[in-house]
Amino acid sequence: MRQERNNIFAGIDWVIILIYLLLVAFGWMNIYASSLTEETSSILNFSTKYGKQLIFICCSFPLIIFILFFNAKFYERFASVFYLFALVLLAGVLVFGKKINGATSWYNFGGIGLQPSEFAKAFTALAVAKLMSDRQYNLKLLKNQIKAFIVIFLPAFFIALQPDMGSVLIFFSFFFVLNREGLTLKYFILGVTSILLFLLTINFGTKWVLLGSLSILTLTVIYYTYKNKQFFRFNWPLITGAYLASSIFIFGVGYMYTNILEQHQKDRFDILLGKIKDTRGIGYNTHQSELTISSGGFAGKGFLQGDRTQGDFVPEQHTDYIFSTVGEEWGFIGSTLVIVLFMILLYRIIYLAETHTNKFGRIYGYGLASILFFHVVVNVGMVIGLLPTIGIPLPFFSYGGSSLWGFTLLLFIFVRLDAHKKYDW
Repeated sequence: MRQERNNIFAGIDWVIILIYLLLVAFGWMNIYASSLTEETSSILNFSTKYGKQLIFICCSFPLIIFILFFNAKFYERFASVFYLFALVLLAGVLVFGKKINGATSWYNFGGIGLQPSEFAKAFTALAVAKLMSDRQYNLKLLKNQIKAFIVIFLPAFFIALQPDMGSVLIFFSFFFVLNREGLTLKYFILGVTSILLFLLTINFGTKWVLLGSLSILTLTVIYYTYKNKQFFRFNWPLITGAYLASSIFIFGVGYMYTNILEQHQKDRFDILLGKIKDTRGIGYNTHQSELTISSGGFAGKGFLQGDRTQGDFVPEQHTDYIFSTVGEEWGFIGSTLVIVLFMILLYRIIYLAETHTNKFGRIYGYGLASILFFHVVVNVGMVIGLLPTIGIPLPFFSYGGSSLWGFTLLLFIFVRLDAHKKYDW
């Protein structure tokens, strides 16, 4: 038994490994297709994007071995240390980082860039699992909810200062974890309502949304008062608070949209809501991405046969818009296959997480699944025009060492935790 436990490959889930390898390999094929030129046709040309990605992939395997080398208890014991290390990296990049595309998000080591926010996701998932797996921790208590929110959103705060708002949004995925562990649905309902009011205010203006929301609140009060016939015993402090909170929020959104957001940010929301149609300016990338995907049809044009991909119609197609390459060259069939692979991976992670008797492993598994789910939904939604351009990568697909290594770290820590679950650590 001890010999089996010391074997780093003992007990690991090979289904997850297989899906990981398929996604990484297929992702590289699409990076190759989207960055190939007549001058750089050699697969081993390491000056190209696909050549560099091949190096990143090769470096992932020593990282995997390193992750699997430590037992599960190591990650639980040092979760807080990893989290503090992530905070130091995020704070340090604001001082020592390199500014790229208007955001100071990268460390530069001799020409090699490293984005700490990609690794902060895994370390935050460890910290959340560590906090909530404590036997004395009860998420129904307000003080414990505040602790969880601080752990989750402190890294997001540093990332917002860079600024990298796409990565900030990922941290909201931890609400799925909190909900699984007993957080009331009121927070989820509040979040959905806030998003709805935000979009409605941008689309229709402060005056009409304020009038509509206050009217709905008033009708709700009248209905429940009439139904229960308890006017004086109604929770008027709560109702008054709802009036004030909704009014302040709507006015705040209107002020922010008018006076704080940059014009290109306003344009992205206006395009999403259909207020304007801009296929040459701010909406150019998304429009070209939609055309590229639709041109692939049902079966696609074939590997390296995508004329729009080869013609560089979609800027930076190898990064956030890599899914458009899949759509053109592999068509609806290939795009569906990618989505199905991600769905199987998510299902497998959640299934294995539920089999853990150790809360730490289960909570971390849900953190992993939530982050991957959020990334896939937002990235694909952005590429097909259902969501505004946010700028987050498609896991295991998009070009970049930090992205690939960050997701590899996130996934294989869970693989190690799951492999040791039968020993009860």
